[in-house]
Amino acid sequence: MGTLTAQMALRTDQVWRLYVVVYGEIEWPTFQWKDSGPVPTVADRRRVLAALGYEVAPGAVWSWIEDSRDLGDDSTPVVLIAAVDVREQEGATA
Repeated sequence: MGTLTAQMALRTDQVWRLYVVVYGEIEWPTFQWKDSGPVPTVADRRRVLAALGYEVAPGAVWSWIEDSRDLGDDSTPVVLIAAVDVREQEGATA
């Protein structure tokens, strides 16, 4: 399997959620932090990805983009989305 994209975003209930985008699947591997708080660290995200069976692809780094809460309306609150290329963990079994 090649690389996939993992994304992390702050939900409307102010809880961070990390998920791996797997096209063609109904449910994506997802983790939600229990409490709102500061942005999860890169180490926190790496541990969550490992628990989901993934790792950051060699040479990949997290990037951030911003979007509007309401599509096409830049007067609504900003939504921050982090993304990184991931791959299945080496030695992981499907």
